[in-house]
Amino acid sequence: MGSFSVWHWLIVLVIVLVLFGRGKIPELMGDVAKGIKSFKKGMTDEDAPETAKTVDHKSDEVKESTRS
Repeated sequence: MGSFSVWHWLIVLVIVLVLFGRGKIPELMGDVAKGIKSFKKGMTDEDAPETAKTVDHKSDEVKESTRS
């Protein structure tokens, strides 16, 4: 009762193949692999801090010059 036999795993494999089809499983695994690669690339991206928005202080100078 604690572990499954080989027959149980074969039945589960057949059910999965019937539900998803032979071509769908490799396609899903490829999409998962692409997602993991994209996530890793995003985590190690060196120029991410440079693309962050900064506060533009020139707009404050323009407001002060228009008050005069």
